[in-house]
Amino acid sequence: MKRSFFISMITGTFIATLLTMSVTASEMDAESQASFDTVMAFMGAMGKGDMATVNALMADDMVWQNEGDKAMPWIGPWNGKDEITKFLGIFGENFKTTAWETEDAIALGDTVAIFGSMNGITTHSGKEIGNFTFALRAKVKDGKVVLWNWFEDSFAVSNAYNAK
Repeated sequence: MKRSFFISMITGTFIATLLTMSVTASEMDAESQASFDTVMAFMGAMGKGDMATVNALMADDMVWQNEGDKAMPWIGPWNGKDEITKFLGIFGENFKTTAWETEDAIALGDTVAIFGSMNGITTHSGKEIGNFTFALRAKVKDGKVVLWNWFEDSFAVSNAYNAK
């Protein structure tokens, strides 16, 4: 390979890194900040079991998406506030979170992305899952959460649920 190719590749990587740094270093615009605050308040209320706040921050037509083993009773999708409220009760009966750490949270406009790690126990088997990572894509409209798209190591969760 030619030396000029490597120099241009390194220069391109350097410029891309600088652009990324300047974007992450800038402050959020008002819509992004409002979306971020709404999602973090929703997540915090769920963690505390504060259903009044969860309901206040949930849009009537909210969609909760999570993929996985359909043998687990909390796998969705769940559509609308009434179904999601039922889902949260089912999930709470079947899954006990034992560790939670939010590592990164990013907002752009109406979309918020959160990344972290967690652990839990499924009450069906009593087995601990082990630490696993999660990602969340949430959308906010008019100050309410309209989408909660949850991604996790569903294989590990299924194994614990099914006592494997």
